[in-house]
Amino acid sequence: MNSASSTSASAGPEGSGARRRLSRARVLGLIAGIAAVLAVIDQVTKNWAVANLELLEPQPFLGEVLQLTLLYNTGAAWGMGSEITPAVTGLQLAIVVGVIVFAVKAVRSPWYAVALGLIMGGALGNIHDRLLRAPSAFHGAVVDFLELPHWPVFNVADMGVVGGAILIVALGLFGVAADPAAEDAQPGTDPAAEDAASDATDEAPQSAPADGEQPPGGTSAEHRTSEGDR
Repeated sequence: MNSASSTSASAGPEGSGARRRLSRARVLGLIAGIAAVLAVIDQVTKNWAVANLELLEPQPFLGEVLQLTLLYNTGAAWGMGSEITPAVTGLQLAIVVGVIVFAVKAVRSPWYAVALGLIMGGALGNIHDRLLRAPSAFHGAVVDFLELPHWPVFNVADMGVVGGAILIVALGLFGVAADPAAEDAQPGTDPAAEDAASDATDEAPQSAPADGEQPPGGTSAEHRTSEGDR
């Protein structure tokens, strides 16, 4: 194998970055799947807590390390912003929109897709409470029931948001790009533009050769016949 072939196999669209790179549809599908699962788990556990726990009465779960304490939170962590619940709800909606925009424009890494799925699932779980629980839409109280020592009471949705944020920070610290192809791209190149051009080339129909025109590298039937006569 010559050096040119080796170079093309290790860099560019078919390099190691491309092999780790997800399509936009797969990124969005992974984010949506993780978000849906997390949001469902969040609502199931919240409904269980409402049905089985007494308000503000801690129940040991893992001794005193983790207790189950039901409360209704109209604000953010530590009850902050309880007077501006609609603003908190709007912020959570903005997080969902931001996740979608970032995913569409920049994310092709499976790890970043997992992180964004966790953040979106957590945001959606709490948005559900803000919009559909008492007292009214955009003023609803979020159900919290998990309590650690010296930490505000939280829920599964909060775990998703915090876990996703920590994962994104960790990926950044370890130098993992949101788009793996960017790691292999030459300076001044745009991976997104190259992908679009490549897709357009792959989808373009191949034109048939005109009459009397030989296909590239081919031999006409008349030429083969004359060679046989000789």
